[in-house]
Amino acid sequence: MNGLMEMTALFLGFAGWILVNVSLQDQYWKESTTEGSVITTSTIYENLWMSCASDSTGIYNCRDFPSLLALPGYIQASRALMIAAIVFGTFGLVATLVGMQCTKIGGENYVLKGRIAAIGGMLFVLQGLCTMIAISWYAANITQEFFDQFYPGTKYEIGEGLYIGWSSATLSLCGGSCLMCACKLGTPDEKTQYPYQPPSWGNGRSAAPTSQSAAAQYGRNAYV
Repeated sequence: MNGLMEMTALFLGFAGWILVNVSLQDQYWKESTTEGSVITTSTIYENLWMSCASDSTGIYNCRDFPSLLALPGYIQASRALMIAAIVFGTFGLVATLVGMQCTKIGGENYVLKGRIAAIGGMLFVLQGLCTMIAISWYAANITQEFFDQFYPGTKYEIGEGLYIGWSSATLSLCGGSCLMCACKLGTPDEKTQYPYQPPSWGNGRSAAPTSQSAAAQYGRNAYV
């Protein structure tokens, strides 16, 4: 496997894992818009866990969502997908560290290490897919409510937490793809430390006369 590509994949996967944690804790997944609103002194912003309101003086108040079952379906699905993305990313980091050639974990069995690294790449891809689906689904509902002229509730715009999530998904997908490509670039010499060479009977028969003729060139003193 290509060591440089392995390090690049590990860096991208780790950066994506960090950003998905930042995105999940960010409070600005959606922010109330001022377009068409009479009240512009207060701002409402939400994420997957709570809703907050702040005024022009900087005072803000947050409250957790009272019930999980009372939330819309896309918020519940986004929660599950984001948590699954963190779990996939954690196992992906562990598998990548074990499968890299520069680490001593797993010995020198490069076939096994390559397979473990490929599993780590697949986990990074799953992390990116879960994050991308959760973020895009959440953003689709925001835009649908924003452009609906008959929507009676508060209209929101896309917050910074979603952009962080999209960046995380992109990095995770790129890291997982690079890691799986690095595993495919391995040559047979890298996978087996001692390649097996079957004996040739023709060469074995001709080896004896050659060794005898070579020994005949020296006298008995050479063996004393």
